[in-house]
Amino acid sequence: MDAQIIWTVVCGLAIMVGVTGVVVPVLPGSVLIGISLLTWALALGSPVGWIVFGIGVLFVAAGMSSSAILTGKAMKKRSIPGRSVAFGLVLGIVGFFVIPVVGLLIGFALGLFLSELARHKEVRPAVASSVAALKATGLGILVEFGFASLAAGIWTAGVLVYFLNR
Repeated sequence: MDAQIIWTVVCGLAIMVGVTGVVVPVLPGSVLIGISLLTWALALGSPVGWIVFGIGVLFVAAGMSSSAILTGKAMKKRSIPGRSVAFGLVLGIVGFFVIPVVGLLIGFALGLFLSELARHKEVRPAVASSVAALKATGLGILVEFGFASLAAGIWTAGVLVYFLNR
């Protein structure tokens, strides 16, 4: 089998994992997509591969930046400290292993709430800030997922262009 086909399949699988990883933070996300695009461009050694890499990496960078900016802006607006998000992430990872499928989300939300409860000392403001943080995180994930999907789509188009014109 042709080495370029093998690398295309490997990179395609890695890109699928990367797109999934944007939504499921335990898996590698956008960075894996960028690495896969670079690997594919190197394996092909053609202008198509490098054009796809350039456009795809712009999408990946835009997604990661937009996600960070949107999430950070919303967190700052509500004065939610980074430690609350970090505590949520830790409990999310624990939840991922304790409760299959939904444990990540439940653990993250619970950890965020507990940290905010310790900070506010009252349930109502802790719930309000936790909900705001979850909405901000969800919006960031959605935006990054959109850009990751665009990068995957550019790669798919590049695969078709390259192999149909080979």
